[in-house]
Amino acid sequence: MAIVVGETITLKLAENQPEDYPTTVGDKEFARLVEEKTDGRYKIDVYAGGQLGGDEVSVIEQVQLGSIDLARVNATPLTQFNDKIGVLSMPFLFESEEEKWEKLNGDIGEELLQTFEGTSLVGLAYYDSGERAFYNSKRPIEKPEDLEGLKLRVQQSDLAISVVEALGASATPMAYEEVYSSLQTGVIDGAENNFPSYYTSNHYEVAKYYTVNGYSGTPEIVIGSQKLWDSLSEEDKQAFKEAAKESVAVQREAWTELVEESTQAVEEAGSELTEIEDIAVWREAVQPVYDEYESQYGDWIEKLTK
Repeated sequence: MAIVVGETITLKLAENQPEDYPTTVGDKEFARLVEEKTDGRYKIDVYAGGQLGGDEVSVIEQVQLGSIDLARVNATPLTQFNDKIGVLSMPFLFESEEEKWEKLNGDIGEELLQTFEGTSLVGLAYYDSGERAFYNSKRPIEKPEDLEGLKLRVQQSDLAISVVEALGASATPMAYEEVYSSLQTGVIDGAENNFPSYYTSNHYEVAKYYTVNGYSGTPEIVIGSQKLWDSLSEEDKQAFKEAAKESVAVQREAWTELVEESTQAVEEAGSELTEIEDIAVWREAVQPVYDEYESQYGDWIEKLTK
């Protein structure tokens, strides 16, 4: 909720990652730019580390109510509030990272952000959360057939389960904090996540085979409350949008640095990385998932990939 002191209105932005995490770095750049572009009339305090709530769904609900002004959240929980945004979790959606960010930062990405209309939320910009890939304790994975028979932990998501099963593995939904011990004891054979999470969770210690194929790249999204948005002048709305979009470059640079550090660390620790250059056979393997979600996401898949 906005706090007015003199000529300055101070806003709260919720962030569940630590102070030095790439998304927090982006949030702070966004805050700096808003203050600059509005000549100090608006100031944004970034509350990192889950100070305003660690659970993203409850944070989103508070943004809807206007008790939190802004937040950085992942697109996956946002699907509960805007089902169209779920298209960004489709497997092997883009041919490359370059194509992905060209689309997200372009007209189509902006059009997708507009689908928050009517949800009491406003979409401002996309942040990078990397590419999720598979890792396991059994063997290198070079092609989809190599996943057959493996038990892989997935998030509690129908889409995630469908993807893993289409690739021939057994999907095992479980809480993130249970993954390390489950890998260690053989309850599961592997899991999937981005490189920094693979490293910071220490999963590399118990699952040394990592397949660099970036099957899913669901982004983060900076959102604002409709209550805040309706209180802004047209000029200030433009300033907030520009600030959010301009902060993306700083956030993505911080993410790239973290990926490089994590990659070096796990390689030095003995992880075996398998690079997949051609994703065509992988994309073909998950075609049943595209068939399953055609009625829900077909139009947006076409817009994002044509």
